[in-house]
Amino acid sequence: MQWTNLSEQSVYQNPWFRVNLADVLLPDGRHLEHFVIRLRPVAAATVVNEANEVLLLWRHRFITDSWGWELAAGVVEDGEDIAAAAAREMEEETGWRPGELRPLLTVEPANGLTDARHHLYWSDRADYTGPPQDAFESSRREWIPLKLVPDMIARGEVPAANMAAALLMLHHLRLG
Repeated sequence: MQWTNLSEQSVYQNPWFRVNLADVLLPDGRHLEHFVIRLRPVAAATVVNEANEVLLLWRHRFITDSWGWELAAGVVEDGEDIAAAAAREMEEETGWRPGELRPLLTVEPANGLTDARHHLYWSDRADYTGPPQDAFESSRREWIPLKLVPDMIARGEVPAANMAAALLMLHHLRLG
């Protein structure tokens, strides 16, 4: 069954997102008001070194008051290439500039509420350029053995679904 979005009106907006109220036509002819969060694309990247270690950030998310491992990520600026945004975010947040980025996967983490698309990339090499420009983004940055990833996810140490999906895909590609 397909729902049809007849129209949307903006309820709130800022430079990062818009909250709209949609008039949705249901298959049985009824109408439903549904809130929609419109976001710019998100780009994320990491690197897996020759020892099959993945570069991750340990960070706190105040919204859920949780700690977890993540890839460097951020919004794609207007007119910015998505892979270039992923490389920029990785260098800003980790101090490592990735080599050629390879697409890993694209996910929609909450497509019942938001149109956010998260584009995740990886590289098999990176150059250290110095301390991270955005060190406030994480408490630490570490090279974690990729073989430990499934157990880390099972223990809840990678709470973000997009990050867990990317790390499981990397685990499969490199060790599967």
